[in-house]
Amino acid sequence: MWLFAEHQPTMAQSPLRQNSLIITLALISTSLFLIDCGPDTKEPSKLVDPNAWIIPDSSVLASSPEADLIRYGKELIINTSHYLGPRGIVSHLSNGMNCGNCHLEAGTRFNGINFAKVASTYPKFRERSGRSESVEFRVNDCMERSMNGKKLDSLSKEMRAMVAYMKWLGKDLPVNANLKGIGIPALPFLKRAALADSGKNIFVLKCVSCHGINGQGLMKPDSTGYIYPPLWGSWSYNVSAGIYMLTRTAGFIKYNMPYTNPPMAPQLTDEEAWDLAAFINSQQRPEKFFLSDWPILSSKPVDYPFGPYADSFTKNQHKYGPFEAIKKAKEALIKENKKKAGNQGNRKDPIFIN
Repeated sequence: MWLFAEHQPTMAQSPLRQNSLIITLALISTSLFLIDCGPDTKEPSKLVDPNAWIIPDSSVLASSPEADLIRYGKELIINTSHYLGPRGIVSHLSNGMNCGNCHLEAGTRFNGINFAKVASTYPKFRERSGRSESVEFRVNDCMERSMNGKKLDSLSKEMRAMVAYMKWLGKDLPVNANLKGIGIPALPFLKRAALADSGKNIFVLKCVSCHGINGQGLMKPDSTGYIYPPLWGSWSYNVSAGIYMLTRTAGFIKYNMPYTNPPMAPQLTDEEAWDLAAFINSQQRPEKFFLSDWPILSSKPVDYPFGPYADSFTKNQHKYGPFEAIKKAKEALIKENKKKAGNQGNRKDPIFIN
């Protein structure tokens, strides 16, 4: 089973302090106008059938500096480690994984963290940083978290190439289009906590053939990167990566693993996906934390596994669930904060955050 795929046609904990009520309410009030859905538009979102979006073909691009940049960007997504990994030919910034391990098929696979809406949604306000983020900011977020590495120079050819490729993918998608299958599907919450022990049994049966019994992955013969990437350990994603949150791990597994399985015809049950996610994220991995994360405590996702929290639920429940009670408490708190802020705007705070 491939939890993350490489050979595919794709390109600390730190104490967080509660803000004062005045600052918190001000931020909430301000963020009402920084909706997490891209450029401002008065038109309602239009649901787009995934079949209506034709994946652009980079091989037919005319020869030009811009076309070459787009093609290089796709190559960087597919083979990130070759260029930016521990033995990278450009720089040594990342852990040996590739962007394409999560953004499947070079960011074009539905339910595989698709890039199609990058062009129409960035700059974008995100609760984790509490600010409006550029595409370059988001790429470096992944470099530091999912790749457990260092930032890429925002003016470098490599950054410009990746951004050019992502924007090119969505060049024909309307700004207000709501394209299905862009992110990771949210699975229904279990009524119980996810069980790592049960997940271990599933891992042994379905995952070790690719990722190894110790989740170490399979290195390429030349050691420049992985054929099958590690799921935990020193060379995997760190605890601040978005995929470390259980809702995202479970959804990704359900709709993308085994990798050769059609995304719309999953093999695993919801319960199996949750338990497998719990097992994988219960294993040791790099610890790296960011002081600026979640400036408003109430905006933390229900499954963010590090405190402090704006609720009284335990760290263990935030990590493994059950999540329904946490979700209800979060929604009540958001409602109360909006009321205190004067009911300005009509924003729906996201429960699942990238």
